[in-house]
Order: sequence, then C-alpha cells, then structure tokens
Amino acid sequence: MQGSFLRFYVNAAQQHHGVLLWEWLLDQGSKLGIRGGSAFRTIGSFGRRHTVHEDRFFELAGSSGIEVEFVVTRDEEQRLFDLVRLEKIRIFYTRIPAHFGVINPDAQDPAGEATED
Repeated sequence: MQGSFLRFYVNAAQQHHGVLLWEWLLDQGSKLGIRGGSAFRTIGSFGRRHTVHEDRFFELAGSSGIEVEFVVTRDEEQRLFDLVRLEKIRIFYTRIPAHFGVINPDAQDPAGEATED
C-alpha cells in the first residue's frame, strides 16, 4: 500500500480539551480507523525557541518532547489533518511517503495490506 509516515512533535505537558495532546492524537487516530499509532518520549529536544529540554531532572519532568507516529493511507492522513485543523491545534509535523504492508497477512488484516515485495 502507498501512504505516509506521519510524525507529530508535541510538548509532554501540552493539553487539548483537558487531555494530554499526545494521548488525544492517539485516541483520535484510533477513532478515525487508523490501524495503529505510537508515542515516544524524547530524552532531549529543542524547538523554535532553541531551548534545550532534557528529561534528567525531576523539576523538568513534563518539559520534554513527545513524538506521535502513524503510518497512514492518503485518506486517513487527510481525515487526521482535517480534524487537527478543525480543532485549531498548532502542531509541527513531518510527512514522509511510505510503502507499507503485512507479510503473511491473516484473515483480520484489511484487504490490500499484503505486501508484494
């Protein structure tokens, strides 16, 4: 299948509607029917203000970055972007074209996900 590898970069403490933004993104991805998503805590990061954040000290807990990743079809990507726009969330992301599939799919895998490589 053809699609995209999406990665969103958020602050660990950033919230949307009272929920941590990384959790909200994963929940919304699931509700949109995206097959899976993952969130990863960074050990160090900096953003547009060029302030380095590290998860070393207790008093800095929650100031590091979280990467939220999805591998999606074009349709899934559009629905996720439309939702983020509708919710007026300012968020930095990367999008990389991706070819993906399942080797040895079973009956629960959606049709068309079998890899031909």
